[in-house]
Amino acid sequence: MKVLIVDDEPLARERLDALLRECGNVEIVGEAGNGREAVEAVARLAPDVVLLDIRMPLMDGLEAARHIAGFDAPPAVIFCTAYDEHALAAFEANAVDYLVKPIRRERLQAALERARRFGTPQLAQVQSAGVVAPHRSHLCARVRGNLVLVAVADIQYLLAEDKYVVVHHTGGEVLVEEALKALETEFAERFVRIHRNCLVARERLAGLTRSADGRIFAQLRGVTTPLEVSRRNLPDLRKLVRNL
Repeated sequence: MKVLIVDDEPLARERLDALLRECGNVEIVGEAGNGREAVEAVARLAPDVVLLDIRMPLMDGLEAARHIAGFDAPPAVIFCTAYDEHALAAFEANAVDYLVKPIRRERLQAALERARRFGTPQLAQVQSAGVVAPHRSHLCARVRGNLVLVAVADIQYLLAEDKYVVVHHTGGEVLVEEALKALETEFAERFVRIHRNCLVARERLAGLTRSADGRIFAQLRGVTTPLEVSRRNLPDLRKLVRNL
């Protein structure tokens, strides 16, 4: 059984490493210090099990679990956390298991056995277990077979094309297989709709311009591409721009 250890505290990773070596029949394939590194490591190392902390910088364990669950062959996830058992009880329906720190070898071994028996959890549905997952800090895409994580804070605008959404960000653009409406709902505080096929980052709005033929375009800081505003969305966008 190949295991990936994910925790932002080096001492906690060392502790898990030592415990796993006592369990036997386990290959430790790698370590990660935050959720983003965890997702990238899963794509690269294809572990069978991920021991995943929850409270971590850059990307927490809940969000990492959501991204991992979207892989073609996702590993089983076992949460390892300092949360008390009452807070963690909601995860039980979807996680293979959870371990409360300080972790005992016997409890870890039992969790690994559960992973062997039950296989992959459906962590994409973690919200249905009674836990409201926070908004994602990253979107996950595939570029020529490689995993690419784009920080939501770096996204300039989102443009729907056929069944994909093109994510335009400060480092380029990627395609994601997500609905524009779902992204609008999840990130309502960060993006505003300017057209039926386009959302733009509120914080990048610089103003509105009118073309010679009377069409209105949104100006975004750092973006040269003209982004047309529909008549339907224009009144709300004008109010937003006036308050910039």
